[in-house]
Amino acid sequence: MRLLTRLLCLRPMLPLPYRPALTIRAVSAAGGGSSAPSTPLAGRRASDLTRAYRMGGNRPAPTVCAAGTPRPPSSESDREGDVGLKDRAEVKRPERWKVVLYNDDYTPMEFVVAVLEQVFGKPPTEATQIMLRIHRGGKGIAGVYILEIAETKVTRVHQLAEERGYPLRAGVEKE
Repeated sequence: MRLLTRLLCLRPMLPLPYRPALTIRAVSAAGGGSSAPSTPLAGRRASDLTRAYRMGGNRPAPTVCAAGTPRPPSSESDREGDVGLKDRAEVKRPERWKVVLYNDDYTPMEFVVAVLEQVFGKPPTEATQIMLRIHRGGKGIAGVYILEIAETKVTRVHQLAEERGYPLRAGVEKE
């Protein structure tokens, strides 16, 4: 998908800091310098060459964009100040993880329902259905979250179970 964006540039590129003018001399194959210009660039000042290079010949000077970094024109439409099209980066959704509660023979059903209501925000009827699934099938899915949230919920379940002295276990599985 392409996103239409307007490239806003605030001010023209600031000049480079002052540098003393250097003159380019042609160097012979023997390694000595010659005083007569023998190349098209010889005799020109380095600052003139830098300016010519930076300006790109007849093209306008690059501008400093809102981020403050120089941006040379990348296409003909950018040079003319038209609206440019920019590809939108694909945003990948984070992986989802299931929080699974495991059955044991010692944790009361009422405590499991209370944990499902408090930690996972389930209504009482849904919490009871999940608790029965855990009791009959050995495990049940309490919720599906991104990894960090799923791990936090598992830690909270273990804390509550330890406080009450129950061996209730929970884990995280990839969806």
